[in-house]
Amino acid sequence: MSTPHRYIIVGTAGMGEHWCKATLPRLAELGKAIPAAAVDINADHLQNAKAYLGLSTDLCFTDINIAFDKIKADFAIIVTPPNFHELVVDTALAHDMDILSEKPIADNMAACCRIYKKVTSAGKKMAVTMSHRFDQDKQSLEAIVHSGAYGKLDYVIGRFTMALRKFGAWGASFRHEMIDPLLIEGTVHHFDIFRGLTKSDCETVYTVGWNPAWGEYGGDSQALITMQMKNGVKCFWEGAKCNAVTLNGWTKDYMRAECENGTIELDARKLRLLNSRIDGEITGKELPLASGEVWRNEWIAEMFCDWLSGEREDHPSRLEDNIQCAALLFAAVESAHTGQPINVQHYLKQHLDN
Repeated sequence: MSTPHRYIIVGTAGMGEHWCKATLPRLAELGKAIPAAAVDINADHLQNAKAYLGLSTDLCFTDINIAFDKIKADFAIIVTPPNFHELVVDTALAHDMDILSEKPIADNMAACCRIYKKVTSAGKKMAVTMSHRFDQDKQSLEAIVHSGAYGKLDYVIGRFTMALRKFGAWGASFRHEMIDPLLIEGTVHHFDIFRGLTKSDCETVYTVGWNPAWGEYGGDSQALITMQMKNGVKCFWEGAKCNAVTLNGWTKDYMRAECENGTIELDARKLRLLNSRIDGEITGKELPLASGEVWRNEWIAEMFCDWLSGEREDHPSRLEDNIQCAALLFAAVESAHTGQPINVQHYLKQHLDN
């Protein structure tokens, strides 16, 4: 067994607490990675690193520069708000470290492209934790579609609709105050699922976004999004935070893959195959979910360590792939603002060329 990689985690509250409590201890148990230090601007939040990662007080820092200068590590884990991602990336690269980051790459397309250029120019490895696509139910749907057992994929429908219209209902207050809450906070995972199912990047995206009179948000809380992928497969996504009922909330998505010889439907973690008989009656068969030891961030983090060790040739959510998710996300935002369809590949090239 190779020597475990050493990491510094930056951000230990909120999602960072989950990393400390649930994701990272498993890496130590597997002998793949161990904590070298933790950083959070709030000293109280560092208690999570002490309690769950076993770090001593002298290995917990409120200043990122002091931490990275003092502690030698192989990679950084970024669990900060997206607007701070670039700062942590810069610090990690200055210390010759690889990077595992929470989504999205950054909070705007220009910053995403700067990070992309910096990381690739430095020759370092970076992956983004797109946990939703790597959950058991979505991976099960993806495997069935990719098997070809039901013919060619024609189009995909997705739904993520919730009753969170009141201020504070969607957790942190910033989600109710920002300009594009649904798109920025609620779509990037689903875009990645569409890319995974279709095995293609997006060619064009068209977004209609709005906030109903009863929605206590500062920007669009509802959206209907149409996508055409580069391989010709069409996708449609319905997202809502201000409906009267939660039909398909977080981790309980509705995804429907229309294939040549069968409709494969995922609804609230239940998977089934649908067909119609000659008389029009619908026949359905429940399909089993794939088996696996772990899913989501635990799996993504394990694959990242194996990638660093050379046990994997690449990572499914490596930066070079995930930049397409960022382009689709921010192109969808631009479409909502302009009312025009956006060519995602042209949009990405334009920003990378700047």
